[in-house]
Amino acid sequence: MSRLVAYLILAVTAGLASFFIGNSTIVNMTAGLSVGLFIPLIDEVGQNWGQIRHIWYSIRYRRRTIRVSTSYLFRVAIDGKYLLIRGSRYAHQFQPVGGVHKVSPQGSSALSAMGVIDDDLIPVDPASYGDIRVRVPGKMIARFFRWFDSREGREDSPWREFQEELVATGIVSSANFPHIMHNYLRREVDPIRYSEYADSLEILVADIYELVPNQDQENELRQLASSGHPDLAWVSAQQIRRRGATPGQPQSINIAAHARRVL
Repeated sequence: MSRLVAYLILAVTAGLASFFIGNSTIVNMTAGLSVGLFIPLIDEVGQNWGQIRHIWYSIRYRRRTIRVSTSYLFRVAIDGKYLLIRGSRYAHQFQPVGGVHKVSPQGSSALSAMGVIDDDLIPVDPASYGDIRVRVPGKMIARFFRWFDSREGREDSPWREFQEELVATGIVSSANFPHIMHNYLRREVDPIRYSEYADSLEILVADIYELVPNQDQENELRQLASSGHPDLAWVSAQQIRRRGATPGQPQSINIAAHARRVL
């Protein structure tokens, strides 16, 4: 951020000089300097927009408490169909493989120092213990995201949820899935909004990964897609966008809203 501030000061200084100095040569020079400085300034703002937005939240909502939930999701696709799995907490809907990031004991200490507390929407049990589904003092939002972006003291691999949801349950074999290769696609950080469900301001964060199966894994997934497993759904992108609806047909599946993130 210091480089961004330096660009901003230089650009503003050059711009002001072009207005208050009468010498045309100097005016032209400072005008050119202003343009030259504003280009990297715009680039710097674009690269740091998330940080700038969170600093603004820390100022605007400094007296509020904000619910933050961070997760990672898998795009698993075979032959144009996307794999969704029945939700463990909401069994009536299907969603991507994935779940909420976990925090380590060291990370818990860092969060406690910020005044971050556990969210109370879902009871803390062995499955949800350590989830980064928390309530953050508004003034600490920028600091919280700096900590989260540092990856220190928190889960930094998507393997756990993949293993728990697909391998440990026997949906896929440990013989073919002793490990996986994946691509990191992107991070989605939703703008702050009021959630009636949480009765709170809320920011949702999702890291999106794509499974890169080897040939044996791809063959097994293709067989799985034709098996009719009751806890799985293989659906098109259109079905995901329409939350499970298919034009001209009765709706037979409910798809979670966050499934659109894997498209």
